[in-house]
Amino acid sequence: MKKTWTGWGPTADQPQQHYLVEPRHLGGGGDLRFVAEYMRASGWKDISHTGGPIVFDSPDHSVRVGFDPTAMPGGWTVSGQAVGQQPAWHATFTTAVPIEIVAGFTDTLTKPRSAHAPNVWAPLEENGWETERGQHFTAVSPDRNAWLQYHQNQTEPSQAHWWAGARTEHGRAWDAVFTPTTPMHLIQGFSAALADPTPVMRPRGSVPASKWIRTTSVSVRPSELGGWQQARITAARAATWARNSWSAARPRQRTPASPYTAAGASKSRR
Repeated sequence: MKKTWTGWGPTADQPQQHYLVEPRHLGGGGDLRFVAEYMRASGWKDISHTGGPIVFDSPDHSVRVGFDPTAMPGGWTVSGQAVGQQPAWHATFTTAVPIEIVAGFTDTLTKPRSAHAPNVWAPLEENGWETERGQHFTAVSPDRNAWLQYHQNQTEPSQAHWWAGARTEHGRAWDAVFTPTTPMHLIQGFSAALADPTPVMRPRGSVPASKWIRTTSVSVRPSELGGWQQARITAARAATWARNSWSAARPRQRTPASPYTAAGASKSRR
């Protein structure tokens, strides 16, 4: 028996079978538009070429986000230039990292940084992940099949890095790696999305083949999916408009002249 997914859009279009997949870290890659459309709505410049990799540049050109399935190992790359006291940084996500978890990182890129000090481990601990202090500091999911680790290297500190991953009974499912210079609030955005217990939705034929996942069969209309995505895009546009309006309205302060110029359900077990 299926549960009809209700609450979005008109009823004229034909429902299609989808699955809610949990835990989300084993949900598979997902729809790239979840990230791409949000970045476009947030004012990032789409410099992708037809048939080529997806590439976005931040409004100040300091960060680039790309997706290239043909590269080795293939997937998402995010690179930030050195700006002020922030050194250059780099992050990678292989293709099977669930798009909702990638978005935890990329969505955070588009938002103002909080005044509060970031805590990467807090979202994980709040959702039942166990933290282990050994040679490396590690958080492990309740099912023991996903992790986030700060990998230290005592002999070569420059080789330290953040590493996240997940596995199924078939082996490693995906990896995400961040240089130690990656801004902590971005990694916290990633860890919050990683720890989120909310299932991810996948269409029929896109559910990973694993006995370690639980699925809920649901009927979803295309208009419902479109309406959900449009709500996400609208929220991004509204936040971007609000930030830009605030910046334009903020009174400018006079500064001394400088010799330098600045360049800114029913459940079905699978």
